[in-house]
Amino acid sequence: MTSTEATPFSLELSEDVREVQSWVHEFAKDVIRPAAEEWDEREETPWPLIQEASKVGIYSLDFFATQWMEPTGLGIPVAFEELFWGDAGIGLSIVGTGLAAASVAAVGTPEQIAEWVPQMFGTADDVKLGAFCASEPDAGSDVGSIRARASYDEAAGEWVLNGTKTWATNGGIADVHVIVASVHPELGSRGQASFIVPPNTPGLRQGQKFKKHGIRASHTAEVILDDVRVPAALIIGGKDKFDERIARVREGQRAKGQAAMKTFETTRPTVGAMALGVARAAYDYALQYAREREQFGRKIGDFQAVAFKLADMKCQYDAARLMVHRAAWMARNGKEFTAAEGSMAKLMASEAAVRITEEAIQILGGNGYTREYPVERMHRDSKIFTIFEGTSEIQRLVIGRTITGLPVR
Repeated sequence: MTSTEATPFSLELSEDVREVQSWVHEFAKDVIRPAAEEWDEREETPWPLIQEASKVGIYSLDFFATQWMEPTGLGIPVAFEELFWGDAGIGLSIVGTGLAAASVAAVGTPEQIAEWVPQMFGTADDVKLGAFCASEPDAGSDVGSIRARASYDEAAGEWVLNGTKTWATNGGIADVHVIVASVHPELGSRGQASFIVPPNTPGLRQGQKFKKHGIRASHTAEVILDDVRVPAALIIGGKDKFDERIARVREGQRAKGQAAMKTFETTRPTVGAMALGVARAAYDYALQYAREREQFGRKIGDFQAVAFKLADMKCQYDAARLMVHRAAWMARNGKEFTAAEGSMAKLMASEAAVRITEEAIQILGGNGYTREYPVERMHRDSKIFTIFEGTSEIQRLVIGRTITGLPVR
């Protein structure tokens, strides 16, 4: 191999990634798991756990940035899998700020990144949150239908935001909100931009807080925008760049590389990793239960009916994990997703998590259906991964369009 060749793909985690994996796993085992049932029942933001994560350095800009830049691309997926192995609701409370931070870090100006991303995390003594707000009551999968409007007030040098956002993680309780709004509705998704709304900005308030099927420790709510005014400089990427892009669109040129879609495609393996954590947790519990539980004078794992379920669960988890790691490695190393590998990873991991957690309940029988055992909660938590950050149906649509080259509808 010559010195100019890229480091080959390896199934072995690097020493740095293994160290982070062990560190986060211990935090998940010792801090998150003992609290999981309580915060699921309370359906409240687990502030003490976020603060604890901040104190040890897991909830911090430095941690997220270091893992995101890890050379193999596996830093974030491995860390997130461990957190969600602990508990999905608490895990999402700890990583939810990351989406808002990533949206600024990906396309923001150096000044915006330096000023606002740190404010989303705060410090161990003063923890802050960020919220990314894209979905709306009538615009979930169909992002082109976003109705929230951003108009520019030339006289004041301010953007004025109006509309309602929904399904926002940390919505309304975050210190910094990132709002996706339409500036030029006639251009559909190409006429949209994202805006930073600083803490305590008048006109932004929390709407309905949702009571959810799963991930109940994670705060999900509507965000109401009523004549919210932010300085001209708080359009992410800068106003000049946005105006230039709109000019290109009006001239008939395609928006550069469909940046938003590429961002989603490269971050989808991260969501897949979250689903893997839940799937592995359910598999681990069911396996241990099958080794210890006796019926008809034998361990239930000694019956083919149970052993075959465990075999299928392990195969599904391992296959999905390989796809998640492949996509994360490709994204980090600049490999083009010629078959929508990001969507493939998210689709397979999320669907596997639902199947594996359901089979875990089946192996536990009646016990599995009660809240006395954690697989019931894991099953409820798993379902969200087939819905948020692009439903399974949208993933299949993206994959179908990519592999056929046709406008599949």
